Amino acid sequence: MSSTAKWVLGIVAGLLAFGAILVFLVVLTFMGDRDFDDSTSTSGEKVAVVDLKEPIMSSEETVRQFKKYRENKSVKAIVFRVESPGGGVSASQEIYEEVRKTRESGKPVVVSMGSVAASGGYYVSCGASRIVANPGTLTGSIGVIFQYLHAEELLAKLGIDAATYKTGRLKDAGSPFRKPSAEDKKFFDQLLGDVYDQFVDVVAHERKLDRKVVLKYADGRVFTGRQALEWGFVDTLGTYENAVTIAARLGGIDGTPKLIKERKRRSFWEQFWTEAAGDLKGIRDELFRQPIVQYKMNLP
Repeated sequence: MSSTAKWVLGIVAGLLAFGAILVFLVVLTFMGDRDFDDSTSTSGEKVAVVDLKEPIMSSEETVRQFKKYRENKSVKAIVFRVESPGGGVSASQEIYEEVRKTRESGKPVVVSMGSVAASGGYYVSCGASRIVANPGTLTGSIGVIFQYLHAEELLAKLGIDAATYKTGRLKDAGSPFRKPSAEDKKFFDQLLGDVYDQFVDVVAHERKLDRKVVLKYADGRVFTGRQALEWGFVDTLGTYENAVTIAARLGGIDGTPKLIKERKRRSFWEQFWTEAAGDLKGIRDELFRQPIVQYKMNLP
């Protein structure tokens, strides 16, 4: 075989290999469904599982799942697995309202607390039919937090000046470009006080506790699942499996219940980029997407 023929065959082989790799990558990119529900894989009466395993930035996904399972007649009860330090006030309130609405529709909701179900994570749990915590679960943290940075002195050292034009004395309250005034502090005291009262009212109402009792513990402290049981903030101690058993019993299911939950199948590239960009996404969420006023446990 001549050198020219070998050269041509080499180019063809290289192109074929490149094409095969390209096809393989395309298949990996598009293979698999996005979100799916395995409810079609089983028949009969079911217990659905809804997971909340992250800081509460948005209510949309959790609310959507509760609505879907509430309307599914084959789902007799829902286990709400909460593993969250809390988050935005309005998002926590919207999830709580959806949990409460599901419970009041006649479909039992049993919360299974993970290692942390605090502040907004506790708020959303209050709408359930039963709350199950592990003895070592960190929960409570009933309170509101509002934090922002002061950059005025730093900007001055850098020779940077910021100009603000506003209508209304409090329009720039919370601005990082100036120190808070006495009027700002009074405003935020009133604002946070009202949001705090809403949290306390929900806990007192749902847990059937005297408001004075709730206020005794609603100073932002975190308490264990065992303490929460002693003080009336949860119903029982137990594991996730215990919560499933309780949900099945409340839903009138005999024997071992069939569990369904949404899962997400991700393509190769989705998994790759998710892992590669995980840290950057965390930084972005921390800096830009978090609500300012939060029902959130202040983690060290």
